[in-house]
Amino acid sequence: MIPDKIPVGGDIYYGAAEITKGAHVPNFQKYKELYLHSIQNPEEFWGKIAKEFYWKTPQTGSFLDYNFDHTKGKVYVKLMEGATTNICYNLLDRNVYDKKLGDKIAFYWEGNDPGDSMEITYKGLLQQVCKFANVLRAQGVKKGDRIAIYMPMIIELVVAMLACVRIGAIHSIVFAGFSSESLCERILDSRCTFLVTADGFYRGDKLINLKQVVDEALRKCRERNFHVRKCIVVKHNGGTEEAGEAETSITPESPPAKRPCQGKDNEETKNTHHKIQVPWNADVDVWWHELLKEASDECEPEWCKTEDPLFILYTSGSTGKPKGVQHTIGGYLLYTATTFKYVFNYQPDDIYWCTADIGWITGHSYVTYGPLANGATSVMFEGIPTYPDSSRFWEVIDKYKVTTFYTAPTAIRLLMKFGDGPVKRFSRQSLKILGTVGEPINPEAWHWYYTVIGNGRCPIMDTFWQTETGGHMITPLPAAIPQKPGSATFPFFGVVPAILNESGEELEGEAEGYLVFKKPWPSIMRTVYGNHERFETIYFKRFPGYFVTGDGCRRDRDGYYWITGRIDDMVNVSGHLLSTAEVESALIEHAAVAEAAVVSHPHPVKGESLYCFVTLKDGHEFTNTVVTELKNQVREKIGPIATPDYIQNAPGLPKTRSGKIMRRILRKVARNEEDLGDVSTLADESVIDELFSNRCKTT
Repeated sequence: MIPDKIPVGGDIYYGAAEITKGAHVPNFQKYKELYLHSIQNPEEFWGKIAKEFYWKTPQTGSFLDYNFDHTKGKVYVKLMEGATTNICYNLLDRNVYDKKLGDKIAFYWEGNDPGDSMEITYKGLLQQVCKFANVLRAQGVKKGDRIAIYMPMIIELVVAMLACVRIGAIHSIVFAGFSSESLCERILDSRCTFLVTADGFYRGDKLINLKQVVDEALRKCRERNFHVRKCIVVKHNGGTEEAGEAETSITPESPPAKRPCQGKDNEETKNTHHKIQVPWNADVDVWWHELLKEASDECEPEWCKTEDPLFILYTSGSTGKPKGVQHTIGGYLLYTATTFKYVFNYQPDDIYWCTADIGWITGHSYVTYGPLANGATSVMFEGIPTYPDSSRFWEVIDKYKVTTFYTAPTAIRLLMKFGDGPVKRFSRQSLKILGTVGEPINPEAWHWYYTVIGNGRCPIMDTFWQTETGGHMITPLPAAIPQKPGSATFPFFGVVPAILNESGEELEGEAEGYLVFKKPWPSIMRTVYGNHERFETIYFKRFPGYFVTGDGCRRDRDGYYWITGRIDDMVNVSGHLLSTAEVESALIEHAAVAEAAVVSHPHPVKGESLYCFVTLKDGHEFTNTVVTELKNQVREKIGPIATPDYIQNAPGLPKTRSGKIMRRILRKVARNEEDLGDVSTLADESVIDELFSNRCKTT
C-alpha cells in the first residue's frame, strides 16, 4: 500500500530543510513505520495517544468494535468502551492546571476591520466558558440537550460551543451566512431548545442583521409547532432593542463598557459603521452579558462516555435535505488532536491560523478542538480576504507572525487574480507550513501558493477529508512526505483507503475509481442524527464492508492519491467517465484564467458534454482566440475526448459565503433553466443575471 521509497525527480517538492529539525515525523521511513503500526495494532497505537489525555474512568471493555457491512447487521463503531471524559476539561483545565499554560494566548481575535482586535488566554477562556456553562445550567439545559449556535466568527462562539461540551449538551452550529429557512430546518431536525446568536456583524462593508434572520427562523419554527425556549444574544455590533412580538416596552440599554470578549473600536471605520436596531421578544430573548453578570467562573464538568454525542453538524444531502452528521466524544478528541499535531508539525511556539468559519467542519476540528487540545495559539479571523483590500491575509500573517497558514484553494485562486503585488507588500517570513482544505487544489494555484506566498520555503499540506470523517484522511506530513502539486499524497495514521471499480472490486497499483475506507478511524461519524438508516444507505449500502466517501480517486505509479472530485461531479462523455476537477485544472493552467468550473450538458450524440465557465485574470479579454486556446489546452492535457463543447465567460461564479462554488446553479445556467431553487446561501446573487446573459448558444 505504502511504497518502500519516496519518488525522486519530476514535479516533487520537499520544503525547506529546516522543517525536519524537531519534526514529529522527520522522514518517510518513520512515517511508514508509524503508519504500519497504526493499522496493524490500532489499539496499541491509539491507546498510547489516549494516555496523553484525562479520562475520569478508564476503558474497561474493548478498545475498538465495529461493523461496516450492513448486510450482517447494524453498522456501528464503538471506541474505548467504559471510558469517560470531558473534552472541555481536556482542552482547557488540563492546559491551565496540568501544563501551566494559563497565561498563554489561546486566540488572537482579528475583527472585520483592521485595528479591531483582542486576545484571550487559556485561563481567560476557561473562566468565560465556565460562566456560560453555569448560565446554561441555570436556564435548565441538561446533558443531551441540543443547542443551536448561529454566530459570526467571534470569541463568544468558541465559548458557547465549549460551554455546551462542559455540561454534556450537544451543539449544532449553523453557519451565520445561512438563510432563516436553513436555520429553521436545522433547529427543527435536531429539536434544539436553545439558540445562541449575536445582534449582527459586518462582512466586509456589508452589515448583516443576524438577529433579524434569527427572528424569522424562530417564527417559521413556531408555524411548524416547535418553540425555542430562549434565544441568548451577544451584543457584538452594539445594537439596541426594539420592542418585538411580545409588545413589551423596553428601554434601550447601552452596551457594557467592555464585554469580556469585545474588541476595541477601529477609529478609521467606527463612524461609517452603524449600530443595529435589534428586534426583541422579551418572552424569549435575553442578552448574553446580562446573564453572565452574576455567573460563577467555576463549573464542574459533566463526565461523559466516549460514545456520547459531541455535536451535530449539517452537510448537504443528495436528496436536498441536509443530513445531521453526528460525532462522538472520545474518538473525535483523539483524532483531531493527533492530526493537528502531526499534519501541521505543531511546535509550542507556533502561531497557527486556519481561515475557515467555525460553521463548517474545518472550523470545528482545526479552529477549535484540534488546536486547543494541543495548547496552541491561534488566530481567529472575522473578516474576508479582500477587505479592506486584497492584501488583508498577508497583513494579518505579518501582524501576528503566523507560522502555519491553512486556507481554501478558492481563496488562493481569488487572491491570484490580484497578482503578486499585494502579497509582496508584506514579508511573510514567519511562515513555515502552508495548508489547503475543502477541495483538490489545481497545480497552478499550488505553484503560486508555494512560490509567491511561501517564497519556495514552505511545504503545502493538501488535506483531503470530509465533515463525515472529522479529521484529515489523506495528507502529506511536512518533513516526511514530498508533495506533488495537486495530490493529497498518502493516508494518515489509522486510515486504510481503497479504490474500487463499479463492481466493488479493489484495484491495485495505478488505478482510478471510487475512494472508500476499509476500516474505521477514531473520528468517523457514528450516525446521521435521528436517521441511522439514512447513514447506512448513504455510506455503506453501495459497497458493503466499506465506508463510501462519494469521491473519485486516482492512485499513480508512485502510490500517491489524487482526489478527482465528487462522483456526482463526474461527466460521462461517450462512455468515458471524466473528472470535472481534472478539466478545471487544465483550464486554469492557461495564463489568462483565474478560475474555472465545469459541469455537464446534455448532448444528442455523446450523452453528455462539457460546459465550462472561466473567470479571466485582470487585464485579459475573453475572445475567440482564448476559447480556441483553452479547448486545445484541455485536449492536450487530458485527450480529445475531454475537449469542451462550450466555454463561457464568467466574470463571477456563484459561490456560498464560505467560498464554495455552487455547481448546481451552473448546471441550471448551462441548460438555460431559470428555476434555480434556493439561492439564499449565495454570497452575491447579482452574478446569476450576468451568467445567463453570457450563456453559450447550445444545441
